[in-house]
Amino acid sequence: MSTVEATDVRNYGHYIGGQSAPPSQQTIERVSPADGRVVATFSAGRRSDALEAISVARRAFDAGDWPRRTAMERGRVLLRCAALMAENAEHLARIDAEESGKPITLARGDVGASIELFEYAAALAMTIHGEAHTALGDDCTALVVREPAGVVGMIIPWNFPLLLLAQKLPFALGAGCTAVVKPSEFTSGSAIELARLLSEAGVPDGAVNVVTGVGSAVGAPLAESREVDILSFTGSTETGRRIVEASAGSVKRLSMELGGKAASVVFEDADLDDALDGVLFGVFFNQGECCVSGARLLVQDSIADAFLERLVEAASRIAVGGPLDDASELGPMIDSGHLEKVLGHIETARRDGAEVLTGGERLTGSDWAEGHFVGPTILDGVREDSAAFQEEIFGPVLTVTRFRDVDDAIRLANATEYGLAGSIWTKNIDKALRVAKEMRSGRVWVNTTIDGAPQLPAGGMKQSGFGREMGQAGFDEFTDVKTIQIRTGARKRVFPQWTGGQR
Repeated sequence: MSTVEATDVRNYGHYIGGQSAPPSQQTIERVSPADGRVVATFSAGRRSDALEAISVARRAFDAGDWPRRTAMERGRVLLRCAALMAENAEHLARIDAEESGKPITLARGDVGASIELFEYAAALAMTIHGEAHTALGDDCTALVVREPAGVVGMIIPWNFPLLLLAQKLPFALGAGCTAVVKPSEFTSGSAIELARLLSEAGVPDGAVNVVTGVGSAVGAPLAESREVDILSFTGSTETGRRIVEASAGSVKRLSMELGGKAASVVFEDADLDDALDGVLFGVFFNQGECCVSGARLLVQDSIADAFLERLVEAASRIAVGGPLDDASELGPMIDSGHLEKVLGHIETARRDGAEVLTGGERLTGSDWAEGHFVGPTILDGVREDSAAFQEEIFGPVLTVTRFRDVDDAIRLANATEYGLAGSIWTKNIDKALRVAKEMRSGRVWVNTTIDGAPQLPAGGMKQSGFGREMGQAGFDEFTDVKTIQIRTGARKRVFPQWTGGQR
């Protein structure tokens, strides 16, 4: 077992106009959710700070050179930033691990995936192009061009502080936009560190700004301001609804990745060893604090009892521990409030008739006494109409519901208001494709889970939001389409008498 040594307390101010401001008089103290140790302080931003950052980003877009640089130049800057991220990978991973509580091994994976997103966004930036229409008649040529959409506000949650920012920021920058980033008040460190690396890589002052603080103070202005052209948000559906309301007066474009309640559907003809591993990973990855967490197990009744027996035994082997311990596989909940929320969901499920097969309680042994740890939890007999089946728990809690056949599995998979992701486990390709096509989710995995690549877009259906991140679609979110139509030669007059001619 090896443990990464804890770092000193990091003190951050806002990052506006290419400058790191000193911490404000009022700060937010971030304590480790694993042991209560102070790991960082952030400026408690005010509305005026957000408005200043918006104004700086607006000037950088309207009068600065970033939107006017060539595609190759912008791409090279993103590649330089990716290289700097690789040089600072361990530092970035430590920050996210300490502030979010996730195991350091997962934080390192987040950094590696973020670097790949920057590299891919650089490639898209270098190859951005429009269309030429040359068959509209001898006297007509038309161009369909993509232009940077403007100032982008980005509101980032706490569960993947760097990775979810990397799903937005390099694509917006590659398109030529400028940005104001509002990270979670729990996990702001990596956003500020990334802004510094972008400046070092060659992003001009003012093109990327980071304002820290709570949503009501510094997030709301991003939604309300008419100087912000696009708002890209990742977070809960409840908060997403408030953002939609707040943005109504500005009529800005929104891209929203909201809550989820993904199903892992295990058929009797699956490779059950693979399914066992996938179901465990799908729900307990990142402590279950994951929008696409496979929180609902739908298992065919013919194999359910035997599969659950193996699942419970395997869950007992998951190593729960502190974020800086290389042996840790599951860390603490983000804070005490979320811990109580998760425990409350478990207690409600008990009252609704679910059976707790394993876990279900706060861990209070000597290794976890100071932290917000919940053991891996499996709830059997969860009814379709229960809160545990319908509501996003966002913790290491798996609900189990049995199904009879394919039709029953599809119905149950779609029986929530969410539609962000889902996984299917079967070796029957006909069955897999049918269920995948009928599952109302923005992402569907077959014989894998929480998988992906920078080239593959992600986003939700139903109450899980709209818009896409990553892939070509994610890049296009930050562009405006403009049609330029050109007529050559003498104009053909529709009403020649207007200019003195004959009918």
